[in-house]
Amino acid sequence: MSRRYLIPAATHRVEDTIKRSRFISTAAHTPDTDSAKAFVAEIKEEFPDATHNCWAFAAGPPGDTAHVGMSDDGEPHGTAGKPMLNTLLHSEVGEITVVVTRYFGGTKLGTGGLVRAYSSMVNLVLDTLPTKEMVETVTVTATIPYQSVTLFKRMHPDFEADILDEQFGVDAAFTLSMPEEHLDGFTKKLAELTDGRGTIEQN
Repeated sequence: MSRRYLIPAATHRVEDTIKRSRFISTAAHTPDTDSAKAFVAEIKEEFPDATHNCWAFAAGPPGDTAHVGMSDDGEPHGTAGKPMLNTLLHSEVGEITVVVTRYFGGTKLGTGGLVRAYSSMVNLVLDTLPTKEMVETVTVTATIPYQSVTLFKRMHPDFEADILDEQFGVDAAFTLSMPEEHLDGFTKKLAELTDGRGTIEQN
């Protein structure tokens, strides 16, 4: 059964001032480790004069710890990256990187204050983050007899299937993209519709 989950729909930024320090939180969609690291590098380049550019990423479904990373970037160990990552992993958003940029304002926050500040900056950007649904899809080719084409075209919207290509030879062949979770039901329905003569091949 494939999963559906939320991912960032766009790069998003919020700012806050905590005890005179300026905090800038930037979030982006990063589906893998390489894109997460590239985004961190981009933000560091944008704010080269910042006191810290702390970051955390979870490049997988929400709560998945297989592809994660974090950095305190000079803040005391465990006060920035770890709380940021924990906040991300407990959110409902996947494939995300957040960089929290800090310009030190002269007042020290202490370790507890830093943990709270960095966690709250991740929550702040998540609160207003534009999201979209991520659906794992498969591409298949369905080959069917011509007499079944009309019924076939009526059934594919029920399975959220999009026709990408049509070929008309001895039989009709349709290349389709659909959510992986619908593939079994789609295959059974196609067999019923064509009296077992339709075939499905995964691309």
